[in-house]
Amino acid sequence: MKKFLVAGLLLSASVLVTAKIPAPVLDDAAKAKAAETAAKTAWSGKVDSYQLCKSQDKAAAAYYKTAKATGKPTKPAAATPPCADPGPFVYKPTPPAVAATPAAAPAKKS
Repeated sequence: MKKFLVAGLLLSASVLVTAKIPAPVLDDAAKAKAAETAAKTAWSGKVDSYQLCKSQDKAAAAYYKTAKATGKPTKPAAATPPCADPGPFVYKPTPPAVAATPAAAPAKKS
């Protein structure tokens, strides 16, 4: 029972401590670097998918080749889209958005 009480107190204390930590302020350079890192991560995922697709095609081709040679009946392969090569990593930063300043409202005359 005491273990649960101590764990609960520690948990609530940690929540209170983290609630007081302010959010980090990112300048424009840090935001740009974060955007580039996110773009590079997305590109890496596309490259991984491409490499997986190519290896699956190679494995399927080898299977069908050996199955045909041994005389095993095989079902026709389902039509799959071709593997799309993502190409080299190219990052084009977007220009910062310009905040539209609202026009000053005319003062009311009484």
